[in-house]
Amino acid sequence: MNILTTAQVRALIESEPGVRLIDVRSPGEFAAAHIPGSANVPLDLLRGRAAELRAGHEDQVVLVCRSGVRAKDAQRIAEAAGLARVSVLDGGVTAWESAGAPVRRGRGTWAMERQVRMVAGTLVLAGVVASTAWEPLKWVAGAIGAGLAFSALTDTCAMARALSFLPWNRSSATPASLAPLTDPRV
Repeated sequence: MNILTTAQVRALIESEPGVRLIDVRSPGEFAAAHIPGSANVPLDLLRGRAAELRAGHEDQVVLVCRSGVRAKDAQRIAEAAGLARVSVLDGGVTAWESAGAPVRRGRGTWAMERQVRMVAGTLVLAGVVASTAWEPLKWVAGAIGAGLAFSALTDTCAMARALSFLPWNRSSATPASLAPLTDPRV
């Protein structure tokens, strides 16, 4: 697995004009903030259409997400499909921005991790409070806790995947496409 720092990616962009920055976050997250020049190919699209991944180019591809976790998942999918020269930006957009690199901002959709924390916390709180009226509802809080533990152990998140389908995490401006990753003309 090829992991690159922000400095390495910036140097790569300067030395290789054909570098493709592919942001694998949800369209809503991408619209809220992204690296200038990057294209959005959501991770769910990659998962659903992995069989179609065939690069018609030899360009270096750098996968980006908020922290690097989803980009690593996308890298495994891309490499399994036979794509060469695929790297991950270590620390994602968060590290990029922390290093003082430019970020283009749009409308204010929360990052997926923040949305998950909000929904999980609200469900746990509601389950605990409601269990004072009907004791079996305490298991809602337990189920959410178990789901979060499973998420940490497997480095996956079913709640994030479900939240990615909500309207504010989708962008109607540009339909999702694999072209920025695979098309030689892009």
